[in-house]
Amino acid sequence: MVGRGTGAAGRWAVVGTALAVLVSLPALIGALPASDAGTSAADLRRAALASADVPFAGYAVSAGGLDLPVGDQFTPVADLLSDRSTMRAWYRGATDWRVDVLSPTGETDVRADTGGTWTWNYSQNTATRTAPTPLALPTAPDLLPSALGRRLLAEATDEELSRTGAERIAGRNALGVRLVPADEASSVARVDVWVDAASGLPLRVQVFGDDATGAEPALDTGFLELDLATPDADVTAFDIPPGADVRTGEDAQLLRAATRAGRDDDRVELPAQLAGLPRRTIDGAPRAVGVYGRGITLLAVTPLPERVAGPLADALRAAPEAVVVEESSVAISAGPLGLMLVRGPDGPLLLSGTVDLDALATAATDLTGGQR
Repeated sequence: MVGRGTGAAGRWAVVGTALAVLVSLPALIGALPASDAGTSAADLRRAALASADVPFAGYAVSAGGLDLPVGDQFTPVADLLSDRSTMRAWYRGATDWRVDVLSPTGETDVRADTGGTWTWNYSQNTATRTAPTPLALPTAPDLLPSALGRRLLAEATDEELSRTGAERIAGRNALGVRLVPADEASSVARVDVWVDAASGLPLRVQVFGDDATGAEPALDTGFLELDLATPDADVTAFDIPPGADVRTGEDAQLLRAATRAGRDDDRVELPAQLAGLPRRTIDGAPRAVGVYGRGITLLAVTPLPERVAGPLADALRAAPEAVVVEESSVAISAGPLGLMLVRGPDGPLLLSGTVDLDALATAATDLTGGQR
């Protein structure tokens, strides 16, 4: 739920600031039967984490069914987590890749290099340069199964892992590893990752919330086609087209506001622990943003300016699933993501992440002294 290259957990913890979620994809089963192997869950995790150097070209689909009522401030994040994203990817390395996000009206290309990313919008003739940041909102490339699988397995312990058999995905033999988080506060019931037996590349990821019924995942993303050959360098390279409108990428309004708040040493003093979760250290992140937890159980605390908090509170209260605690506090659970807006001693605070509503309420009490 962290900026690219600065640690996966922080990035997803701020998921809109809310952190990944979703209807199921069609079964990604190839024509040939899958063949299981005696590889342990721990070895599969190690193979997946070592696959960051595996080049590939592929076609992937992520389907989202998360109805996240966050208002206009986070519409791109809400759309990403509630819609179907179709992606064509070329990957040469961690700082040399390209992902084309396809839509009925066109496509948006994202290309990475050592200095950050270029986002090219053909229909708008805009090229946007974005530098790496310690905290950033998720984008479509983050939902590629290769990137998401590594992110979700990164901090798993051997005790949280088990094997789940084999499947045929994108024509390749994939071995399943299941992650069941040990933290009681987690709102994620389990994560299933299907790892290519030959390369270790994660081919499919399914996330299930703790309120899941039947076999419906909260997030299902996987490759439909995959070629492990190294793409040509000119495929991922980007040259600014003549006449393009060149822009500089900006953080979301929420993160910019948190950065400003972090300059005020008196506004927010966050504790070392919330709801039983330890605070993480994220180099370069605004001091006013707190990220707590481990692995896939994460909680983010972010101060909000009134102009952002007001519309967000209205959007949350209008949701059928909203839980209103007096006038100053409102919470909502959307699949495995929980959000709670509270009024702290020095202004509004947004609590969000992959924790349940009880954990959010406990954290809010810790932050406000029971005055919500």
